[in-house]
Amino acid sequence: VQLQASGGGLVQAGGSLRLSCAASGRAFSSYVMGWFRQAPGKEREFVAAIGWRATRTYYADSVKGRFTISRDNAKNTVYLQMNNLTPEDTAVYYCAAERDSTWYRWPEITDYDYWGQGTQVTVSS
Repeated sequence: VQLQASGGGLVQAGGSLRLSCAASGRAFSSYVMGWFRQAPGKEREFVAAIGWRATRTYYADSVKGRFTISRDNAKNTVYLQMNNLTPEDTAVYYCAAERDSTWYRWPEITDYDYWGQGTQVTVSS
């Protein structure tokens, strides 16, 4: 699976962005898809994940209620709608894919097998 993230940019605090992650290869619909982010000088952290049937989602506490993850298996694409952005959301955002992990392990970065190249999100105050 190859992943290509896009949609990042510069936005003012309180604004919105929608990130997309397009996957190539077969069996996209069988993968758990996640979004992670890495701010300068910090470790990569979990943001959100969605199960292969899109019936379950999981969010980091820091984004709950502001971010929404979704997927379109027909388009091999996963999205991250980000609303009410703050400067603390500034980071490079990565999409990732993994198979067969139970939902409570979705924040575990080491469980993910495939990673996109990242897209920069900058939120100005």
